[in-house]
Amino acid sequence: MDQLPVEVIGNILSHLRAARDVVIASATCRKWRLACCKHLHTLSFSTKDWPIYRDLTTTRLQILITQTILQTSGLQALSILMEDVDEFSASTVTAWLLYTRETLRQLHYNVKTMPNVNILEICGRHKLEILDLAHNSIVGVEPNYQRFPCLKSLSLSHVSISALDLNLLVYACPKIEALELVNPEIAMSESQVTVELSSSTLKSVYVEAISLDKFILEADGLETLHLKDCALEFFELIGKGNLKHFKIDDVSVIHLDIGETVEDLETVDISNFTIIWPKFYQMISRSSKLKRLRLWDVMFDDEEEVVDLETIATCFPYLSHLSLSYDVRDGVLHYGLQGSSYLENVVVLELGWTVINDLFSHWVEGLLKRCPNLKKLVIHGIVSEAKSHEECQMLASFTTSMVEMMRRYIHVHPHFNGAINAASKLAPKLQNLDLMINFCDAADLKIYGH
Repeated sequence: MDQLPVEVIGNILSHLRAARDVVIASATCRKWRLACCKHLHTLSFSTKDWPIYRDLTTTRLQILITQTILQTSGLQALSILMEDVDEFSASTVTAWLLYTRETLRQLHYNVKTMPNVNILEICGRHKLEILDLAHNSIVGVEPNYQRFPCLKSLSLSHVSISALDLNLLVYACPKIEALELVNPEIAMSESQVTVELSSSTLKSVYVEAISLDKFILEADGLETLHLKDCALEFFELIGKGNLKHFKIDDVSVIHLDIGETVEDLETVDISNFTIIWPKFYQMISRSSKLKRLRLWDVMFDDEEEVVDLETIATCFPYLSHLSLSYDVRDGVLHYGLQGSSYLENVVVLELGWTVINDLFSHWVEGLLKRCPNLKKLVIHGIVSEAKSHEECQMLASFTTSMVEMMRRYIHVHPHFNGAINAASKLAPKLQNLDLMINFCDAADLKIYGH
């Protein structure tokens, strides 16, 4: 260790990240203290790393952070994540940022201060590439003055900001590629809350827990779009058709438009969503390059609508990963086995149920027959902890039918996970196909079968 260059020691200390660990390690010897002062480039103060931060007085905590930061001379990544800690002095936090801003490339900031610290004014026009803000307020963005010429990733979590300032902030980042909005508090200036964002460089957008009347996103280069836990009346993506990954999870939206040019789509992941299938299918039907399709806990606007395998096989010939959840309402199976086309390229098949019945095993077997080159089968199920005798009988019937079905696939190699311990007895009979069965809330699950 004595032969290590001081720059290498600085790199080692930087990988520790947590300030407490860095301080302890740097006490090893004079050389390590020098490395901490001259060559440390990453430092993190987080209550998750060391919960004792919460037990210190605010004054003592600010002194510790100040002393640690002032011992460094070239920080490139600084994290100050003080959750459940009393408000800091704005002047003290401003001093930390002023001291480090010339060299900072990354700033992760979640600090409550009084008054609010204007991060944009302090760190704008410098070299920041990643900015992660939480539980702060942004007011009056001046894109010509508060500009981030190098910023590539912007994350705003529980941040109060107006729709206009949000658009101006994105505009002030001419190289931005990734944007995350998590539960933002959008200031309402009118009765209708509308957010319009425009960027030619954006490649990835993640939006969570947002409620708006209208959300218009203009991003010609967008490749990944993920909406989660949102309530929107109108969402429109305006772009040039570069979208590759589209995911919706527990979203309420009346009008959804992701553009007409979706030929490059490779992943479509829809879960906990009420869907008007004809309109949605019309949007993605031209996505002939689609490789992953997931339709999970999807409600259909018309109860008689079905998604048949013939449609999937015909429109998505390169599909390699298919995930469907078993859903029968009023006698209608929404993911039917109609047609005779094979899913030649599907190698991973994920299936699951919310409420299991006797037909589930037949449905699984029907899907297996349509996937001749399958390598992995994953089955997800929900089993309540308080199980009636009928539920136990249903699980016993399911287990028996799955065992008998897999025995017919002599090219299968099992990989079981979760509550079915008896499944390991099948190993000698199954060789190449992985079968994984996951049960939720099934710690005391008992399998009755042969």
